[in-house]
Amino acid sequence: MSISIQRESGEYLYHQVVSMVLEMQRSGSLRAGDKLPSLRGLSTKLDVSVPTVRQAYIELERQGVISARPKSGYFLKAKILEVAAPKKARPPCKPKLVERQSLIEDVFDAIHAPGFIPFGVANPSAAYSSDKALARAMRRVLSRAGAKAVECGPIDGFFPLKRQLALRYIDCGMQVDPEEVMITNGGQEAIAIALQCVAKAGDVIAVESPTYFGVLELIESLGMMALEIPLCSERGLSMKDLQSALDKHCVSACVFSSSISNPLGSSMSDQRREALVGLLEARNIPLIEDDVYGDLYFGKQRGRPAKAFSRKGLVLTCSSFSKTAAPGYRIGWLLPGKYQARANLMKRALSCSSPLLNQWALSEFMASGEYERNLRMLRSVLQKNKQKAIASISQWFPDGTRISDPKGGGVLWVELPRSNDGTELFHKALGHNISITPGALFSPSDKFKHCIRLSYGIDWSGKIEDGIKTLGSLVVP
Repeated sequence: MSISIQRESGEYLYHQVVSMVLEMQRSGSLRAGDKLPSLRGLSTKLDVSVPTVRQAYIELERQGVISARPKSGYFLKAKILEVAAPKKARPPCKPKLVERQSLIEDVFDAIHAPGFIPFGVANPSAAYSSDKALARAMRRVLSRAGAKAVECGPIDGFFPLKRQLALRYIDCGMQVDPEEVMITNGGQEAIAIALQCVAKAGDVIAVESPTYFGVLELIESLGMMALEIPLCSERGLSMKDLQSALDKHCVSACVFSSSISNPLGSSMSDQRREALVGLLEARNIPLIEDDVYGDLYFGKQRGRPAKAFSRKGLVLTCSSFSKTAAPGYRIGWLLPGKYQARANLMKRALSCSSPLLNQWALSEFMASGEYERNLRMLRSVLQKNKQKAIASISQWFPDGTRISDPKGGGVLWVELPRSNDGTELFHKALGHNISITPGALFSPSDKFKHCIRLSYGIDWSGKIEDGIKTLGSLVVP
């Protein structure tokens, strides 16, 4: 930071510090997500007092230019002047059959293409890898367990891992018996088991709009129907629209991500989440809670899972380590509530058990405290990446583009000018070695055709910035 103070100018010193930071933001010397010097470091560099720098930072924070992060310092926020949040979708007229598998296959082919910029994959843990810490945990397990580590484990999971997960829920205000925890092959299997516990072919499942396309693919494969409930990018699920839909349609179950949604990144407050559970349980409608992004929050503390507010055991919570630590381990879990016996039967029929060695390593990883330390760093990196991505999109995409402001997770929802088709943009981007996810995947009723989902859960670099610039040049103004 090459700056100087003009003491003879008559301007307050802290005003000069504020002006310097704003000029460096304007010139690009400081970019969104960059860390500002510490209070003491900048005071030494400028030969001013620490209180002067603190007053400048407080003013910059008041203006929304920087943000303070506990024990981390001050960071430059994205400068978004005329970029609005995505609009809330209109409620549908009736449930829909889902037909999205062909496009999903195309997207997954692009995700795994070598050399591509992976904006299309929601893999937040890639932003701050836990591979070294996990490798240490794996070596400790192998040295102690020997041949036992490669045996088949219990159907419902490795008890020490179940215990570690139960202990973590205490911090969320929940008392969970380790025996209630079922270990699954990733979060997707957890949701698949939950769906088959509460519904059958032909039943109507209420989902968020937009919703994660993996949920839609499961509904499609099970012969069920999806009923879309609009999401607000800021407050999450529209309770008014949900109540109206429940009055009009016979809904067998709901699949919602009330903590951190995918793709919008919206979050419901604990108060609204409690009201959601109360509304559904009053009608005896099960809620499948997709909580895979719950630990990747950007606020001061994690929201309480919907299950914490359940009185009838009708909330089935699904989560996994795929977004927070180890996507390749394929270890998730399910809290099935009153459906535990049915869930055990479905787990045995689908996969019998989950990899014991991976469960053992994750149990060691959690018990050592390294999992929690890794999570804190991952959240910090993701928050910086979000600011960088929003700033870059704001700069290179045409006027009329709307961008979500996620409350956690690793993806942005981008609403393009109406003249664009996200699927066409997906195919154009492939020609530039860029993968994205078209918005049409996130709805069974052809909504969001002019939208795309972009991941910022990646190792950020100049190549990533260039990829956003290239992508913006492909968007029709």
